[in-house]
Amino acid sequence: MRPIGPLVKFRSFNNSPRALLYSMNPIDPPRLHGTSLGKARFKSRPEDFQVEEVLGWQPSGTGEHCLLWIEKSGWNTNDVAAELARRLQIRKRQISHCGLKDKNAITRQWFSIHLPGIKSPTAEELEINGIRILNITRNSRKLRRGVHRGNRFTIRLRESNFSATELETRWNHIVARGVPNYFGSQRFGRQGSNIDQALQLAVGELEIRDRLVRGILLSALRSFLFNAVVGQRVLDGSWDKPLVGEIYGFADNRSIVLPERQTGNEPERVQNGDLELTAPLWGEGALLSQGAVKKLEHSTATQHKRIADALTSAGLQQQRRVIRLTPISPQLEWEAPQTLLLQFELPKGTYATAIIRELIDL
Repeated sequence: MRPIGPLVKFRSFNNSPRALLYSMNPIDPPRLHGTSLGKARFKSRPEDFQVEEVLGWQPSGTGEHCLLWIEKSGWNTNDVAAELARRLQIRKRQISHCGLKDKNAITRQWFSIHLPGIKSPTAEELEINGIRILNITRNSRKLRRGVHRGNRFTIRLRESNFSATELETRWNHIVARGVPNYFGSQRFGRQGSNIDQALQLAVGELEIRDRLVRGILLSALRSFLFNAVVGQRVLDGSWDKPLVGEIYGFADNRSIVLPERQTGNEPERVQNGDLELTAPLWGEGALLSQGAVKKLEHSTATQHKRIADALTSAGLQQQRRVIRLTPISPQLEWEAPQTLLLQFELPKGTYATAIIRELIDL
């Protein structure tokens, strides 16, 4: 793989001595809460990383779409969909889901199958090694990407070598203040290979016909640039302090507050947790932000011009994503002297590793 290129030096926008000159890699962006407390084993067994999809609404119980509540281990989401299609002898495009879930974990998520006028299959017809059918119902509409509320995580960290007191103090800070809503390193592939391939794709050096793969690569570029902007704001100390020209959003990422709809009390609502600051998911068109925020975001994109240009040429539109992530219903307990159990819920499209990396090295 060709190297991504030298790490850029970011210039501070508030003359902070700490952030005046800093070489930053957006694949491994700066932590907010300080250096790692230590190390632990992560995902050493499937049961150590469990994810349960939270729909946030109830299926109607009737309709053309069969909904399956599935527990899987050793399967990725797309392979489960392909296997369901093969078992039912239907086209894969008749099967949909809300989002992708990890392969090397125990995950529970919903799938929908378009079966108009056809009886729902039984659990016995579909269960195989690594796939369990927990519930079958019907719904009037198919599942679409992102229609769920979020995901609930149960994470077990083994062979830890950090102080329990320091950990609990750091955890309380995370719960109270949140963490930067970075995209996880898994989004970028091994050693950033997704970035390299996406740039080759953009200039015609690489041909990929699979729409899913193309989407993954373009998402990696967007994620890289988003992390770069958020990382800069962490370094400047402005990641949770509103600047002139902010675009505000809600924690669930469902809507934003444009400048013409702002009333002036938005900074106070950020401090209360009712609103969040946002950063760009890059694409064509003008930045929505203004003033100091627009200057910071544009400068960061200029530092990564190849990536910004590739996203613009791909026809993606400018969007926004909140830059703070706060765990919902967080719990921490020690199962054994060196085994830690964490439980929390996160909004859809966010990464549990953004929480964990603020505690320890994995």
